[in-house]
Amino acid sequence: MQATATVNYHIASPEQQAFHIDAGGVVGNLISPELVPTKILVTDAREDLEPVSFAADSVSFVKSVSAVKKFDVTIDWEKAYNSELTDLLAERAGAREVVIFDHTVRVNDPDATRKPARNVHSDYSPEGAHRRLRDLLGDEKAKTWEAGHFSFVNVWRPVGNPITNAPLGFVRPRSVAEKDWLTIKLIYPDRVGSILGLVANNAHEWVYLSDMTPDEVAFFNIYDNQGKPSIAHSALDMVCDHSAEIPRKSIESRALVRY
Repeated sequence: MQATATVNYHIASPEQQAFHIDAGGVVGNLISPELVPTKILVTDAREDLEPVSFAADSVSFVKSVSAVKKFDVTIDWEKAYNSELTDLLAERAGAREVVIFDHTVRVNDPDATRKPARNVHSDYSPEGAHRRLRDLLGDEKAKTWEAGHFSFVNVWRPVGNPITNAPLGFVRPRSVAEKDWLTIKLIYPDRVGSILGLVANNAHEWVYLSDMTPDEVAFFNIYDNQGKPSIAHSALDMVCDHSAEIPRKSIESRALVRY
């Protein structure tokens, strides 16, 4: 079954584009490059006859019940949750070493500090991934990881309630042409990174999992040094009745994985 949604694609340009994050030192202040709102058709993986898999599509949707129910500063939850994610990536992705290094809680509310990301992107460019590897491990250890097979993987989970708005959608890598990707700078107050932004293409095949619950996760590849495709993704603004919706709350966790 397919539904209609709106996403914001990047625009091809010969000039370097950038997001300014926490601009001016204000947490949550985001200055974005120009984006183009685009209507897309998106397939519900719950009903699709063609399964979505991490091996084939760089994303998988799985049941993964967590003992952690709240992700806020008043609770010491990171150690337990990191252990759960490490086990998940070992079992489901074949990881033999996992470094969880970042958690971001997003709320679909205009007043939220971190809102759903509404640009079609993948989290690291190759340059940005190797720079982040060195930031996390230091130069010497990073060289050891680079000599083998490593990747960055994002694990995304609803928090508190099922997702009834702004679900996370993905573009199957097989439908993306190399020319569709742009390198976009991320300018933070204390560092500079880079991601991949995606330009619109009618060939793109979008997929999502409807009504995801806190007992389900999507884990997906955002960089792999041996060629597994990075997967483009974005919050989806669904074209439907929004009257009974609860604002989406989710947590995304980034992991450095060694195979």
